[in-house]
Amino acid sequence: MLEGQQPLKGRKKILALSSGGGHWVQLRRIMPAFEGHYIAYATVNSHYRSEVPGAVFYEVVDVTRWNKAKWIVAVAQLLWIFLKERPDIVVSTGALPGYLGIRLASALGKRTIWVDSIANVEELSMSGQRIGAYADLWLTQWPHLAKENGPEYAGQVL
Repeated sequence: MLEGQQPLKGRKKILALSSGGGHWVQLRRIMPAFEGHYIAYATVNSHYRSEVPGAVFYEVVDVTRWNKAKWIVAVAQLLWIFLKERPDIVVSTGALPGYLGIRLASALGKRTIWVDSIANVEELSMSGQRIGAYADLWLTQWPHLAKENGPEYAGQVL
């Protein structure tokens, strides 16, 4: 939906959240599954705004496990976005900004979807290994990484 439009009756408000690089590419590849719904994007690189013309777009701090002081900034930014957008669903392809967003969304009672990185062929990403308890739908893009009590496999974005 375009910026400023209100969601249509019966449509969901979705916050699509990711880090940059491959995480952003993968997020963009799965978004057609949500066509017809209101989608707001949040990522770490303002240059990505041009890839979602007319969409609501937020930039969040690029945070990693090595700069924990930025975690507070990231959580504050995400909380502000959640309060402003009031999403029904938060979907993320990782990494740490997405992990923090899914954790926050879960604490706020929002539905959550985590799609682990396709780049992690041998094992789940670090965030993907830890997100299971907070994601309503926890997916891996590799069939051999799916587990009975772990992520499900439902296909790849390639």
